[in-house]
Amino acid sequence: MTDPAVDALRPGTAPATPPERGSTPTSSPAGLDLDRLAGYLAEHRPELATGPLRARLIAGGKSNLTYLLRAGEREVVLRRPPLGHVLATAHDMGREFRVISALAPTDVPVPAALLHCPDPDVIGAPFYLMERVPGEVFRTRAQTDPLTSDQRRELAMAMMDTLAALHAVEPASVGLADFGRPDGYLARQVRRWAGQLERSRSRPLPGIEELRDLLAATAPEGANAGRIVHGDYRLDNLLATVDPVAVRAVLDWEMATLGDPLADLGLLLTYWDVLGGSETAAGNPVADGLGPRAGFPTGDELIERYAGRGDVDVGPLHWHVALGCFKLAVICEGIHYRHTLGQTLGEGFDRIGEMVAPLVAHGLTAARER
Repeated sequence: MTDPAVDALRPGTAPATPPERGSTPTSSPAGLDLDRLAGYLAEHRPELATGPLRARLIAGGKSNLTYLLRAGEREVVLRRPPLGHVLATAHDMGREFRVISALAPTDVPVPAALLHCPDPDVIGAPFYLMERVPGEVFRTRAQTDPLTSDQRRELAMAMMDTLAALHAVEPASVGLADFGRPDGYLARQVRRWAGQLERSRSRPLPGIEELRDLLAATAPEGANAGRIVHGDYRLDNLLATVDPVAVRAVLDWEMATLGDPLADLGLLLTYWDVLGGSETAAGNPVADGLGPRAGFPTGDELIERYAGRGDVDVGPLHWHVALGCFKLAVICEGIHYRHTLGQTLGEGFDRIGEMVAPLVAHGLTAARER
């Protein structure tokens, strides 16, 4: 979610009905002008413009829009920012394209980056193309309930091994030495999301200012700063298989930067234990298929696995969970705001606003722990 933290749009998830072959683009899906795109591809990537273009929105619309694009006989994925209200500095297609390009030769699985277009005049917003990766995005109980207990455990552990592999990458070795400002990263995160809150809220949010102020007053130094941080790492931002169990690609990199990897862990635990472990998880549009209530290992087990796979000093994570709650509350409020303006595509957005209050409450509890 750049709002990405709750992005339900995943490249690689096939639409229920594939686009028809050989037909002409008589209409374009919302947010994508196929005629203009075809002309751009003919000039910049002619091998992708050998036949009629067909496209379909893969899912959702909580954050960046993701389309399965059939270019002749080839299927690729197109990503663009959401329609309407966009938070400042969010939904940066260039950052996402750069980081997946840089990570291609590492042990971190990413889709192959094909083309970045910064010109908003082509389809109405900057966009990029990447290869479609086979696999499934595990998001709902309908997907995770059929898994065996062993498959759930292996999938959760593969998720943590992949995160440890990401945090082990030396940024300078892949050309990302200037990808962010690691010094003061955690304090800057608090300021950034506080600013996003002021640009997104449209209603009273009791307790959120207190949480913001507690985080600002107690931000740790960040002894692990300088690692590549995904910014929205969770199970349903991965493409995976279960036979065999493997992570095939990490998705949604628009929040990536250089910073403290504990921020990734704190946000992951927010999804996993705070949302995925709560009584309200059932049917939750963000965490329905995640966490202990869905039969996965506990957050403590995830952190233990992560700690055994790398050299990051994990330490207490209370502050980082509180930051995750604050960040996710702001993101959900931004999505709620766009939904009230009719600027989201897909279903499930009417409940997003309900998640803000419990996130703030848990964040306050975590921020007060020592």
